[in-house]
Order: sequence, then C-alpha cells, then structure tokens
Amino acid sequence: VLQGYAAEMDNPLMAHLISPELQNKKDILFGNMEEIYHFHNRIFLRELENYIEYPELVGRCFLDQMEDFQIYEKYCQNKPRSESLWRQFSDSVFFQECQRKLDHKLSLDSYLLKPVQRITKYQLLLKEMLKYSKNCEGAEDLQEALTSILGILKAVNDSMHQIAITGYDGNLNELGKLLMQGSFNVWIDHKKGHSKVKDLARFKPMQRHLFLHEKAVLFCKKREENGEGYEKAPSYSYKHSLNMAAVGITENVKGDAKKFEIWYNAREEVYIIQAPTPEVKATWVNEIRKVLT
Repeated sequence: VLQGYAAEMDNPLMAHLISPELQNKKDILFGNMEEIYHFHNRIFLRELENYIEYPELVGRCFLDQMEDFQIYEKYCQNKPRSESLWRQFSDSVFFQECQRKLDHKLSLDSYLLKPVQRITKYQLLLKEMLKYSKNCEGAEDLQEALTSILGILKAVNDSMHQIAITGYDGNLNELGKLLMQGSFNVWIDHKKGHSKVKDLARFKPMQRHLFLHEKAVLFCKKREENGEGYEKAPSYSYKHSLNMAAVGITENVKGDAKKFEIWYNAREEVYIIQAPTPEVKATWVNEIRKVLT
C-alpha cells in the first residue's frame, strides 16, 4: 500500500492520472500508516521474534511497547476523513492503475481498514494465549498486556465518538482526557423553575450522550446519520457542559438502581441521569468520584 499507492501519488509519471482535488491529500488518505508500518517493521516484529521459543512470555513485549500503540489512535481518528475522501475518488483512474500494477483483487479501501482490524485483533490473540497460560510464568504479563490493549481500544472508540461532536465553541483538548462517553436518559430540574423533582418523573426524559472529561462533562444530542460506513456514524450536537470543579454527585436515587444525580452550583441545577444498566451507572459514578476527589 505504501509503495504501490502512497509513493505513486508522488511519482511524476503518474501525475497525469491524479485529479487536482486529490493532489496533496496523501496524508488524509493514508493517515499515519507509514508510522505504523515502521513501528512494526523496525521495532515490534524484532521484539516478537525474541519470544519465538518462549511464547508465554510475549506479554512483556506488548507492555514494553505499549506507548507506541497510541499511533493506532491517531490512525483511527483520521479514518472518517480518509473514508470520505476515498468515496469521492474511489473510481479514479489513478487508483485503478495502481491496483492493476499490484495485481490486487481488493481495492485500496480494504487495505486502509487493516490497521483498524489489527488493533482489534490483538485483544483476541492475547485472550486466547491467556486461556492456555493460566499457571505459567508470564501469565500476569499477558493479563496486563490484554488490559492495556483493551484500554487503547476504549480510547480509540471514545475518541471516534468525540471527533463527531459538533457545535462546541472551545477546544475539546483543553477539557483534559476523555474518560467516558455513553447515552443516557436525563431529567433536568432548575431551582429557578417551580417544578419539584418528584414532578419530573412524569416528564419524558431527554436522550443525551454524555462525554466525561477531567475538567467538564458535556451533554450532547445524538443524531443518526444515513449513509454508508462511517457516514452512518452518528454525530453529537453539543447542548451544554458543566465544569467539574462545581459539580456534586448523589449516587443513589430512590426507586431506581440505574439513576444517579449530578448537581451544579450547590443544587441550583440538578441532573437526574438514568443509565442503561446498574453496572454502567456504577462505572460512571466511580469515574466521576475519582475526578471530584
């Protein structure tokens, strides 16, 4: 892909096949695939080869390189831009010519999906290895490697949602790390209004997608898109946010194990939040507690 497509975009002999709108778009189309390739080729593959005789110790190899796996997050974040560009130019003569020369059965987009598939495949391989390495040396490292890879997958998944937020004025990066995101039923009670919290139960809740950052929690409205692939991915229109410095939390709401409250400015505003399951609620309450303490 890097030699047969990406490098060809800079080949003067191929220039006449590339439409002007596609020129200088190499970085968008291929993202940081070259960085991923070099990481595997120069570092990770060599490390793995050290464990050919001792496969049960391979967890160490993942743990030593865990920092470098962040490059996948960058790749996945760019993927929607890449896909949208590919859709515009997928029938370009340039791509057809490259594919013919490479004698590939599949078109370029199948290969651009490979890094996304790869990062999700590692957790399956590690789970499988753990199954057969229960009591041997290295089992702990395998478990830790699996946990770390799952953490990276969660970060990738969260960031894919975060880049779909629209209408937020500030810079999302200034809100600190994105810790959690998910969909909830939300009721809001303003002290300025006259409604009592118990009356709220009668109102239909709002569907909101929450993004919990270290410094703020964002409330967004999810909009499903119609389209193919990433086009089908939802977008989230920003509604409002609460600064975590002024937030309080009530873990239990009478009568519903899935509900908790976030309140603001000494209960001037109360947000009753209903999670899809008690487990999801527990995870969120724990994360919010950590931020607040």
